[in-house]
Amino acid sequence: MSLELPLQFKARMQEMLGDDADKFFNAFLENEHTGIRINSLKRGSLSAIKSVCGDMEPVLWCKNGYYADKKIISGKHPYHMGGLVYFQEPSAMAVVEALEICEGDFVLDLCAAPGGKATQAAEKLSETGILVANEIIEKRAKILAENISRLGIKNSVVTNETPSNLSKKYANFFDKIIVDAPCSGEGMFRKDIKALTEWSAEHTMSCALRQKKILADAVKMLKGGGKLVYSTCTFAPCENEGVVDWVLSNYPEMRLEKITLNGLSDANGEWVNSKYDLSGAKRIFPHISKGEGHFLALFKKKGTESAKKQAQNPSKIAEEYRKFERENLNVKLNGEIISFGERLFLMPYGINIDKIKSELAGLFLGTAKKGRFIPSHSLCLALEKGDFKRSAEISFKDAERFFHGETIETNAVGWTAVTYGGFPIGWGKGTDGVLKNHFPKNLRF
Repeated sequence: MSLELPLQFKARMQEMLGDDADKFFNAFLENEHTGIRINSLKRGSLSAIKSVCGDMEPVLWCKNGYYADKKIISGKHPYHMGGLVYFQEPSAMAVVEALEICEGDFVLDLCAAPGGKATQAAEKLSETGILVANEIIEKRAKILAENISRLGIKNSVVTNETPSNLSKKYANFFDKIIVDAPCSGEGMFRKDIKALTEWSAEHTMSCALRQKKILADAVKMLKGGGKLVYSTCTFAPCENEGVVDWVLSNYPEMRLEKITLNGLSDANGEWVNSKYDLSGAKRIFPHISKGEGHFLALFKKKGTESAKKQAQNPSKIAEEYRKFERENLNVKLNGEIISFGERLFLMPYGINIDKIKSELAGLFLGTAKKGRFIPSHSLCLALEKGDFKRSAEISFKDAERFFHGETIETNAVGWTAVTYGGFPIGWGKGTDGVLKNHFPKNLRF
């Protein structure tokens, strides 16, 4: 493997790293590190994944992160389809770990697609509080919503808005904010050839301007006492230390916190002639740590204000779901049930999305049609085996058939959770000894 790195990029990195520059450049000749993050919302997921992958090397800066070969557990494996695991670049796992999310927090991931950091934040919340995962590009917002649903997350809203529009609705609202900003992508050169071919020094400067605009809106949405983590996957000082310097210079209410995760390198304010000590922010260099290039900085906003909870208009057809719940489930889900036409969603308490463009208005429960309720795939993946009155365990071979859309033989009657290894992977409806397949047609393969 060989990469033709831009001459301007090489010259800048040589100046930044000095004697370590050759080791840095040689890292681009090595294979990229691939990782998986175990979904802790699924009880027993770690042992299940280890039964497939064996012992895995842990990622130093992420409790649930491991280095693993995607060839061993592919995207078509039942455990992936059931949301037990998320494929994520190891360096990217550090960002949410640095934010120190607590149960009950109101969390915003402002640039969330495809969902690695958002789903990691949801695990930290452990089905409490609220996660708003936003993506401005509609196509990417749909992918984000699919990943939120696949991992069985109950307390998340996926929005498709500009940061400016969100800041008008949710001023001083969030306890924690993630800004994984669009960047020049220098840290991804060895896995993303597009980032390499599109690179220029001018591009890094234009990215820095966009990052500052996004952060300006993010600061408005952070409540007093709240924390914000800013991250990029680039080495460019103007997008990293330069942006941190800009925040500290323009927002006196924001202070830089020290990140204490293992395996990371200190940021360097001298690279942008900052008057501040920026060593509390961190970098990940591929010649030092086992991951792609990354940068992260943690800020805390002065003050002690609390977010004002917002009420949501409840649905008039909520009873359609509650009836289904009583007849088919062993649990009662908590939240505000809202509707968009025939589609019912379970919203976490405390947030209103009126006049906010959303791709997923909470947990999609299903569709109410003429007195019938058809449960969603999202609802199935958000529950555990014991939450269902009826379940049907199938083999790996039958799971492959199920994902193709084939029927399964069963004695169950009515709505039944199809499980593999004890984990729900989709709905079936049993009648006359056959389980009619309700696995979504758009996900079949």
